[in-house]
Amino acid sequence: MAMNRVQFQAGLSMTEFLDRYGSEEQCEAALAAARWPEGFRCPACGAAEHGTFVRGRRRYWQCCTCRHQSSALCGTIFEATKLPLTRWFLAMHLLTQAKNNVSALELKRHLGVCYKSAWLMKHKLMEVMRLREDSRVLDGRVEIDDAYLGGERSGGKSGRGSENKVPFIAAVQTGPDGRPLYACLVRQPFTSEAVAIWAAKSLATSAQVVSDGLWCFRGVRIIGAEHEVTVTGGGKASARLPQFKAVNTLLGNLKTALSGTYHAFDFVKYAHRYLAEVQYRFNRRFNLASILARLLRAAALTPPRPAPIIRLAEVCH
Repeated sequence: MAMNRVQFQAGLSMTEFLDRYGSEEQCEAALAAARWPEGFRCPACGAAEHGTFVRGRRRYWQCCTCRHQSSALCGTIFEATKLPLTRWFLAMHLLTQAKNNVSALELKRHLGVCYKSAWLMKHKLMEVMRLREDSRVLDGRVEIDDAYLGGERSGGKSGRGSENKVPFIAAVQTGPDGRPLYACLVRQPFTSEAVAIWAAKSLATSAQVVSDGLWCFRGVRIIGAEHEVTVTGGGKASARLPQFKAVNTLLGNLKTALSGTYHAFDFVKYAHRYLAEVQYRFNRRFNLASILARLLRAAALTPPRPAPIIRLAEVCH
């Protein structure tokens, strides 16, 4: 069997990570460069002329036009953190380089922080991933399937319609050779109206959608996308159909990663973030060496998310 070059790529080793981000000064400089790649711009007025000073151990920029003062952390996902940036960078490294997910409990042990801090860090970084992937649009041939998080309680209904399951759409864009390129995993009720709204946001009008016989998927036609229906009939044999190889492989890996990492999590409340984490890594898997820098750039552009906001359930679901 030929070597899978995506799986066997070098990525960013721990040695390289420590060389680049081993000190607080290196992390702060990297964050400032990610936030202002063309040089400082005042967050208040946009002016470039500035002065700098150090307060405590943190560097600050002061705008010469409006006198506004800002650190590299202010206005980003890291704002008001009491933890050093080295802990945040290590958390980002672990979350982006792991083949499977990393639980908050595992982060706690790696970072040497309390569980509450590890949980909040993980969810803030997953929120960065979710916001970055929120504008993802699939084009070309797209395999689509209905999927669910959760299980049935004793006496509860199993399968589609279970009150104990969180439904989500799994869609995978494939290349001319049939290999998966990009994915979209969105918590979504399975109605024609909901699928049409999802398609208007996440599918290009030129997409060629391949789905099973679930009736709500005809909602993709509203945006003008082609829709090819292959009635699978259910069962294990349907999961082996070549028309759905990419999406079924993704779902298999997703379920293995979740069940192998978490003993339990509140999928009803936080499913959107856990799905976004998988989607973010999947869509950047071709270059693991750059994924940390890309996440840092996204984190630098994400407004602050205080703990009360992070603990809110997904809106409108």
